[in-house]
Amino acid sequence: MKKLFAVSLLTLGLGLGFSQASQAATTEAQTKNPIVLVPGIFAFDSIAAIDYWYKIPAALQSQGATVYVPKINAFDSSVKRGEALIAQLDNIRATSAGKITKFNLMGHSQGGITVRYVMNTRPDLVASVTTMNTPHKGSPLADLATGVAPPGSLQGVAFDVFANAVGNLVNLMSNNKKSQADIRAMLAEFTVPGAAANNKTYPIGIPTTACGAGPATASIGGNSVRLYSWSGTAPLTHVLDASDVLFGITRFAFSEANDGVTGKCSSHFGTVLKDNYFMNHLDVTNQIFGLVSLFETNPKTLFQSHASRLKGLSL
Repeated sequence: MKKLFAVSLLTLGLGLGFSQASQAATTEAQTKNPIVLVPGIFAFDSIAAIDYWYKIPAALQSQGATVYVPKINAFDSSVKRGEALIAQLDNIRATSAGKITKFNLMGHSQGGITVRYVMNTRPDLVASVTTMNTPHKGSPLADLATGVAPPGSLQGVAFDVFANAVGNLVNLMSNNKKSQADIRAMLAEFTVPGAAANNKTYPIGIPTTACGAGPATASIGGNSVRLYSWSGTAPLTHVLDASDVLFGITRFAFSEANDGVTGKCSSHFGTVLKDNYFMNHLDVTNQIFGLVSLFETNPKTLFQSHASRLKGLSL
């Protein structure tokens, strides 16, 4: 995938690192507003030959979409990640000579919580919000990690040092040197109490029933925002996918169908397009290296179809 960095095209050296690619063959995914793909934990746009959204930006742009991938801290709260995203969106809008006013935000995992924060804080920037495999009501994995390594305990301190070192390495390798990882800030919002507190502060789009759907549209500060979500419930999807080994273990922490990180009902937000794709937590981003189920819709096709949906709504 050919990459053009927004830091050279748009920010003119300001270092607000979006990456963008183009070369459209058709216009099926040519939305009115640009698409922004917001990563979850271990956030990066690309490290060496590894793209977080493996071949998805190129697939969208081949059908006419304008796509941005922001630089977001690997481990941090969604508030701080959201503020970093807002700065980058503001910069793109300011340097577009009035051509760009809003964005279609699509967040994977914690990226879904991040874009919800942006929607609530700066609705003037948002045309639509789509969350994929996002644990809106928390994940038992966060409660488990917090219980095994409590803050301040010997094992907790060791966990913090190691995890933050990994996060800072990811930030460094993805040319996001200004961000400092904070694993506790990330974990805090994915425990059951943390997620409940976040949903109380930012309730828009969250279903009012245990496993229902949220509203299709929200009016926030005079701005109308379309809301969507989708997720999967298959931790094991490809015999060669290394992530299946991990998710094959973590799935047992759940009492409901899940993707290895996010429960089926926990993923619900806005209009639920589908909550049981045969995909694990990373398959939606076409990882690892496109090793996804051969018996399910390809993730690249899902994003192209959703972009076409947004185009049809003039979003």
